[in-house]
Amino acid sequence: MDAAASMFARAERARFVSELVDLVRFPSVGADPLRRRDMARCAGWLARHLASIGFDRAEVMRARRVGQDGHPVVYAEWRGAPRAPTLLVYGHYDVQPEGPIGEWSSPPFDPVVRGGVLVGRGASDDKGQLFAHVKALESYLATSGALPINVKCVFEGEEEIGSPSLASFFAEHRRLLAADVAVVSDSTQAPNGRPSLTYAARGQVALDVEVRALSRDLHCGIFGGAVPNAAEALAAILARLHHRDGRIAIPGFYDRVCDLDPRERAEMAAVGPSDAEVLASAGARAASGERRFSLYERQTARPALNVNGIASGHGGAGTKAIVPARASAKLTFRIVADQDPADVARRARAQIQRIAPRGVDVTVTPRILVPPALVDRRHPAMGVAAGALARAFGAAPVFLRSGGTLPAISALQRVLGVPCVLMGFATPVDRLHAPGERFSLASFSSGIDACIDFYAGLRRRSALRGRSSFSP
Repeated sequence: MDAAASMFARAERARFVSELVDLVRFPSVGADPLRRRDMARCAGWLARHLASIGFDRAEVMRARRVGQDGHPVVYAEWRGAPRAPTLLVYGHYDVQPEGPIGEWSSPPFDPVVRGGVLVGRGASDDKGQLFAHVKALESYLATSGALPINVKCVFEGEEEIGSPSLASFFAEHRRLLAADVAVVSDSTQAPNGRPSLTYAARGQVALDVEVRALSRDLHCGIFGGAVPNAAEALAAILARLHHRDGRIAIPGFYDRVCDLDPRERAEMAAVGPSDAEVLASAGARAASGERRFSLYERQTARPALNVNGIASGHGGAGTKAIVPARASAKLTFRIVADQDPADVARRARAQIQRIAPRGVDVTVTPRILVPPALVDRRHPAMGVAAGALARAFGAAPVFLRSGGTLPAISALQRVLGVPCVLMGFATPVDRLHAPGERFSLASFSSGIDACIDFYAGLRRRSALRGRSSFSP
């Protein structure tokens, strides 16, 4: 680790936290069309901040997706090390919607530091992890005026909606974004607090389902029991999407699911959480899903279907005696190798329409299609990252699968041909996507140290040749 950069980072830690608070304060919810201005403001702040710490180029670039402009991409570069490798640092500044508001102990976009953690929407996913890289880079530039490697930063604003513009942005700027390796910090550590290197992430298929039974809501005292009820029809559809054994009840759904190797299952059992730990962390009293697999395997290496939300009829105070005309649900599939998101969406639409009750119209609209991702565990950059994490966090890292979706990984690998290192700093108790999201300031500090060390380890191009001997 570079001693001067490390000492600077420790001396400036309070300022770093204050600046992270400023970043988390932006309500950059990419899924909310009413917050496009907030997205632009957040992107502008990041670009100006990168310029202020010494990047040669820092700007907000336009991203395009079918039918409309996407949220802006922040691009920055420092290319003053001609004989050294080039690292692409990826992160996202968009965040999940904040609701339900009543479950937050403090306003989600008025971040507060409490008990050694920063509480606020986006604190951990992904602003805190992204900012660890920014501050590590600043620590080098402030002390020596240079970086040990060439660095390109790509911070996007659409990760939480499946990164629909990212692949086309990469394709349009392929030469600009050329790099030897990419690092992505948008994942969690192991449940026991050990640092981790993620090597697999599930893909995602998100669908909107709408059921239309009537032209208008009707008086249930007059029409109830005589005409179709959209809410009941939707409930009947959803109830038939799983078998009793927890498997997804869609013909052909498992045809391309890659089986787990027995050796990998043994490794997962050794490093992953127990079933009891998974249930405790979720606050759940019972398990669900495929019974032949551990809960950690169900979370990360097996496909899943979840109902994310249902809307129909009257949900306010008191009663309203109606037969609902319409009902809708949001569904998310998490898919695994070698499943194809378009194939899953097609099969799901066909099955939902096949099992719909008579007398109703059903519309299924795909919203997110992201393939699963695998990275090369033996790439030499993984060994560099493993050493950096071990020194920064005081424990050797473990390999983990992620049950979440990282759209950037497949785009980086498929479009840019860049190998990826997934080096996460969040903790399993950071409440990602939930009310009360938080980021450990200890993890923030250690994450900065790990980044400083990682960049130094990549200094020589020879560090990216051969195969890693790292074995957790």
